[in-house]
Amino acid sequence: MDRHERLNALLEMVGQRDRIDVDDTAAELDVSPATVRRDLHHLAERRLLTRTRGGAVASNVAYDLPLRHKAARHADQKQRIATAAANLVDRGMVVGLNGGTTITEVSRAIAIRQDLAERSDSPALTIVTNALNIANELAVRPSIKIVVTGGVARQQSFELTGPLATRILEEITLDLVLLGVDAIDPVRGAYAHHEGEASINRLMVSRARHVAVVGDSSKLGGYAFARICAIDEVHTLVTDSQAEQPMLAAFESEGLRIIAA
Repeated sequence: MDRHERLNALLEMVGQRDRIDVDDTAAELDVSPATVRRDLHHLAERRLLTRTRGGAVASNVAYDLPLRHKAARHADQKQRIATAAANLVDRGMVVGLNGGTTITEVSRAIAIRQDLAERSDSPALTIVTNALNIANELAVRPSIKIVVTGGVARQQSFELTGPLATRILEEITLDLVLLGVDAIDPVRGAYAHHEGEASINRLMVSRARHVAVVGDSSKLGGYAFARICAIDEVHTLVTDSQAEQPMLAAFESEGLRIIAA
C-alpha cells in the first residue's frame, strides 16, 4: 500500500468509525505506528481530521469525510444496485448522473462495462453530470464523453448547484437519468435533503426521456426537505432485495418498473 492509498484508507476508517487508535490502525494496515502518526499529522494539518492522544477523530470540516462516511453505509447493497443500474445504459445514450455515493458506484459500474469500453471513432456514451468526483473519475475513460454542468460546488457531496448549473441542462436532452435520492415515496415522490441539489435534479428529470431512481431500501417510503419530482415522473426504481414487498408493490401500483438487485 503506497502513501496515497494509506491516506485514503485512514480517511475512510475515520469516516466510518469516528475515532481510530494509532496502534490498532498500524496493525490493521500492516505498517509501523510511527508511519500512522506521520500520516495522521499530515491529514490533521489539512484539517481533514483532528488528532487526539493516541489516535484521531473525524473533523467537522466538510471535505472528503462526509461522502466517505455515507459510502460505508449499505456498501454491499449499493454495489449490487450500481451494477443493475449500469445495465440500463445502452451504447450511444446520453445519460445524466447526479451525485452521491450510490450514483458514484453506478458511474464506476458503467466505466468497467466491457461493451462500453471498446474503442471506436466516436464515444460509446455521453455522461452529463453535476458531480465533480464522478467527472474526475470518468474523464480518463476515452470511450466516454463527459459534460459537466456549471455551478457552485457543495463540499459535502461534490455536486455543482445554483443558477450556473442550469444553463447547460436547459439546452440538452437526456436519454436516461440515473438519479440518486435521499428518499422516495410511492405517494409523495422523490426527495433530497438540500434544496439546491433538488433543483438541479428536478431539471435533469425534466430533460430526460427515462428517469430511473437508484437507491437502497433504506431510502424507500420516506421524504426529505426538498422534493425533486412527483412519482409519476419516475419510470424505474432500482433498489436492493431487502426492500419490503408491500412497499415495492406500492411503487408498482404507481406504474414503476422495479429492479431489486
